[in-house]
Amino acid sequence: QVHLVESGGGLVQPGNSFRLACVPSDATVTIQTMSWFRQAPGKEREFVAGISWSIAWPEGRTYLLDSVKDRFTISGDKAKKTIYLQMNSLKLEDTAVYYCAADRLILAGNLERRRDQYGYWGQGIPVTVAS
Repeated sequence: QVHLVESGGGLVQPGNSFRLACVPSDATVTIQTMSWFRQAPGKEREFVAGISWSIAWPEGRTYLLDSVKDRFTISGDKAKKTIYLQMNSLKLEDTAVYYCAADRLILAGNLERRRDQYGYWGQGIPVTVAS
């Protein structure tokens, strides 16, 4: 059973930065889309950022939640099947458990924002923004 391994979470003060990383437990698995979701206390899990690779987008096509696109950046290495979420200017409302998700298919056209489209998930890693 393939799962994803997240790293980089923790406690940070508002205005500071964090970088999360995600890599699959099995390096041989086929992956063409990798994303980050987050779930704040009492809220539903929401899409944050994603990246898909294809012949048309060899460097990856990225997607971001509108509310974070000026502060967060997603990047990845398709060969290493690794993605990163660079989070800058963190706010209190960014506090959540962040989950890495991946799928063997290319997800686009808003499919990448749907939780039910992903076949692989990580356990989640907490990010707490507090003074």
